[in-house]
Amino acid sequence: MLTGIVRTEAEKGHHVRNQTVKAAVLVAGALLLAACGTNKTESGAGGGNQACDVSKGKLVVGVIAPLSGELSALGLGIKNAADLAVREANKKCTVKGYQLVLDAQDDQKNPQLGAQAATKLSQDPNIVGIVGTLNSSVAQSVQPILQPKRIVQVSPANTSDALTKGDAFATAPARKFDNYFRTCTVDSLQGPFAANYMVEKLGKKNIAIVTDGLTYGEGLADAFTKQAEKLGAKIVTRQKIGEKDSEFSGAIGVISPFKPDAVFFGGQYPQAGPLSKQLKDAGLDVPVMGGDGIYDDKFMALGGKEGDLATSVGAPTESLESAKTFVEAYKAEGYKEPFSAYGAFSYDAANAIINSLETALKGGDWSESKREDLIKAVGAYQAQGATGEIAFDEFGDSRNKVLTVYRVSGGKWDPAETGTFSG
Repeated sequence: MLTGIVRTEAEKGHHVRNQTVKAAVLVAGALLLAACGTNKTESGAGGGNQACDVSKGKLVVGVIAPLSGELSALGLGIKNAADLAVREANKKCTVKGYQLVLDAQDDQKNPQLGAQAATKLSQDPNIVGIVGTLNSSVAQSVQPILQPKRIVQVSPANTSDALTKGDAFATAPARKFDNYFRTCTVDSLQGPFAANYMVEKLGKKNIAIVTDGLTYGEGLADAFTKQAEKLGAKIVTRQKIGEKDSEFSGAIGVISPFKPDAVFFGGQYPQAGPLSKQLKDAGLDVPVMGGDGIYDDKFMALGGKEGDLATSVGAPTESLESAKTFVEAYKAEGYKEPFSAYGAFSYDAANAIINSLETALKGGDWSESKREDLIKAVGAYQAQGATGEIAFDEFGDSRNKVLTVYRVSGGKWDPAETGTFSG
């Protein structure tokens, strides 16, 4: 006689299903307990496979740049490169206990919109620092907003000397905004570097100047003029156009009788490209040269011609051994836009903020009172970046003074000379 329970086939199937459900519940419960027993979670945006402790919450890295409008090619490169630095820091768990997020604001190269962006970002208690701006004129409106809040700002692109050393920078330099730094060099070096090349290397002696009237363009043209005249060149005329103009017959009509053998433009590529084409169409087929503001492929698309020139900060990114990792990582992330002229500088600016943040926190908790420590940490920051050695002088200026002259050749920017200005 058999003892125990005898089940039908249907009952047996029901029993098996019950056991399976119970086992699943037990496994789920165990997983839930394990999750509750740890503060480690995926690091979020750009997290990858490594789990980071982000139990303390999120901290924000801001960006202020033109993300739309005529300078968006430069601004989007700045934003994307800063985003890359944030993603990499999250993968590496750089800031212990925190996840970093990017908050990018569009200034459209407009000082008023830049001020609005700075005001918005400064109201976030978790904002640790800001990468930006692109335009020096926008920086002038942003600096007074961020400084009282003690929010560190690191620009990858501002070149106006006055931003760090005041309006009397040539004779009585004085730092007004101790929270402001930059990873690029300045116009007082870029302008003369351009003049040396145009006058000494190209032999141009009669030069017309055109500016867009903005802080960057005027300062760069002033620095160029001083050095060109020192070298014996003659500035035959100086004309000003509107920053949003696209038709330049008035200025060209004034310039033409002087028959200059070159034109130097203080401004950005949206005006420089059409100006070059219109000068040629008017019979002035001479090289147009500008600063880093025209160093973008859109300059050629808008009318820039063979033989035109631009200076830009740093050495060509693709040629730098220090930038290889950045270039590869940028491509791997699949950003739609190129990193453009300031991407590598933005990457270095963001990393200066992020790594200095870890130094300032020392494993502790973030509060707005830590901003003072962060400013000091950025000031003392030294590291090998994509653009070379990253460090700041007593004014917050980059110690990297390298510049490059580029020439349009075959429809592309071709590096012609890389070096530093030595007087």
